[in-house]
Amino acid sequence: MILKIAWRNIWRNPVRSWIVIGALIVGMYAGVFSTTFMYGWMMQRLRAGIETETSHIQIHQPGFRLAEDINKYFDENQLLDKIETLPDVKSASGRIIVSAMAASAEKATGIQIIGVDPIKDSMVVDVSKKIVEGKWFEGINRNPVVIGQKLAEQLKLKLRSKIILRFQNCKGDFTGGAFRVAGIFKTNNTGYDEANVFVQKSDLALLVNLPAGKIHEVVIRCADPTIVDDVKNQIDGFVENLQVESWKEISPELGYLTETMNAYMYVFVGIILLALGFSIVNTMLMVVMERVHELGMLMAVGMSRKQIFSMIVFETLFLSLFGGFIGISIGVLTTKLTAQTGIDLSMWAEGLSEMGYASVIYPEYNLQMVLSVSALVIATGLISAIYPAWKALKLHPSQALQSV
Repeated sequence: MILKIAWRNIWRNPVRSWIVIGALIVGMYAGVFSTTFMYGWMMQRLRAGIETETSHIQIHQPGFRLAEDINKYFDENQLLDKIETLPDVKSASGRIIVSAMAASAEKATGIQIIGVDPIKDSMVVDVSKKIVEGKWFEGINRNPVVIGQKLAEQLKLKLRSKIILRFQNCKGDFTGGAFRVAGIFKTNNTGYDEANVFVQKSDLALLVNLPAGKIHEVVIRCADPTIVDDVKNQIDGFVENLQVESWKEISPELGYLTETMNAYMYVFVGIILLALGFSIVNTMLMVVMERVHELGMLMAVGMSRKQIFSMIVFETLFLSLFGGFIGISIGVLTTKLTAQTGIDLSMWAEGLSEMGYASVIYPEYNLQMVLSVSALVIATGLISAIYPAWKALKLHPSQALQSV
């Protein structure tokens, strides 16, 4: 009965009720859609960073990533065989890493050469899927190289253009070789495109005089991204004198993205709900003050203070839930629609790509986020109801009946 009375009381003044409900709808819509937008944006960057730049797990000699000492190599054959037998490992590939200078007829710049097995490496990272011109190590018979679009623009290189790569070999002598551009790739991170070139591991090993079967790095892709730490621990169990690191350790800034996103979501939604909470409190106080005579009569005819309190609480909750869930539903629906088409931010594409972010954003949400926002809406309704309901309890029936 109390629920029925509370629901009817809301619509006794429909204009005021709809104003509060409208504010809740707009607030919740803004909260949900902005968080799904940011979540999708951050997750795109996270996936791109892992799948294109770092892979899930990397193995090196201790200290190699800091100095990139060409003599910090290790044997790949038995290690790769063991890693690939793990059921949770999708693929693994050995690499040779060399710091070098890249030069064309126009300009020279510092880069990192990554010597890869073209087939195996394409199964670990997706640079081979980012080719915008040419092909992944196809079309050039001798010393093919795949370079980033940004580097190609800097050095004024095109397909089949010659590029000179100079570096130190294992003996400390300067050496190098002439390569021809087989493909040009473009990722969302222009910094990565500018600083990395890919050559065949066999070609690079000959130029740096690296012993047969030796590499500087193993990159690993897990079958399930959520079990990276478990796979890392398994590899640690049989790897000796080598450093096994997950993507969180290799690029900690990528790991901070999810933490930052979660904090942003709760802070942003919390601010919206705080503002809406004050609005609800103010509205319900007006309701109580306008109905002093009515509340006094209800108490005089036998309605208990507990029932009065419950009635005011339910009225507040109904307003909060009705407006909140409509706003959340619209936000989720908008997210689903824009997740198909994306939101184009091409006018800021250059600046975004400098930071490694895509210019077309695909919002996405997860059930946990929606449930968390829903719980916050309910909590806001309950908290906002306490003070107006308490004010109603303070009314004395005889005094309330005398008010007009």
